[in-house]
Amino acid sequence: MNYADRLEEAIAARGNPSLVGLDPHLELLPDEFAQARDPETPRHERAKAVETFLLGIVELAAGRVPAVKPQSAFFERLGADGALAWERVIAEARRAGLLVIGDVKRSDIASTARAYGQAFLEDAGESRCDAITVNPYLGADSIEPLLEVCERSDAGLYILVRTSNPGSGLFQEHGDPPLAHVVAREVDSWGRALRGSCDLSSIGAVVGATHPAELASLRELLPNTPFLIPGYGAQGAGAREIVSGFLAGGRGALVNSSRGILYAWKKPEYAGMHWKDASRAALDAMIAELQGALKSPA
Repeated sequence: MNYADRLEEAIAARGNPSLVGLDPHLELLPDEFAQARDPETPRHERAKAVETFLLGIVELAAGRVPAVKPQSAFFERLGADGALAWERVIAEARRAGLLVIGDVKRSDIASTARAYGQAFLEDAGESRCDAITVNPYLGADSIEPLLEVCERSDAGLYILVRTSNPGSGLFQEHGDPPLAHVVAREVDSWGRALRGSCDLSSIGAVVGATHPAELASLRELLPNTPFLIPGYGAQGAGAREIVSGFLAGGRGALVNSSRGILYAWKKPEYAGMHWKDASRAALDAMIAELQGALKSPA
């Protein structure tokens, strides 16, 4: 099944567009996983601690949200052992019925871009991703091989358009029209051949919640493009800021929260709770907030 159709089905089944980012910041892990940040601990033990923590997050996310988004950098930090943990976490998430968006932000010349697509979307067996994030800075010939992989494997891409980080405007706001809008038009073009029966494309866009006015304008430019919306929660955006990124009926987007869910045990409102209970409570609060905002966007 086309990725866009699988995404639409998963969001409808869970009744919310929440996306849990699996970003295992070693310095933020609960104390029971402290060995993960100890450089004197053998690396395979550190990676195993990360894996165990994230499997706990996957367990509480399963059945509640449509998808998870592991961030590859935090696994790569632990070398080959981290790569094994990446594969095991993805495989378990898939077994749990979650879509997996690999946050890898790859980009390169055509032959290398093709290899990236094959590595993450085609050749990884049970640990393959359903979609990955990619950087379009090298131009069309760095994206087209990935489109071919997506067509063969019914996978998806989320192309960086307007990111949530504070310095993103340096390039993304440059020019008239701004560079982000130029990229958005190409995303629309690239995605036309990969639209599913839901009339959304498998080629999505990353558009940050920290720029609500641009989120609205980019939604107008991209009526058939699923959005991945970072910036909610720890980066400061609330549910009201993200409503304009959705299509009618609350369709067409996933809203990511990483630190706000994984490390909820550090928040005052969850003080004294076991980390997993705090994460569950924070996720339930996110789901309720997004559902409320999408039901009454005014």
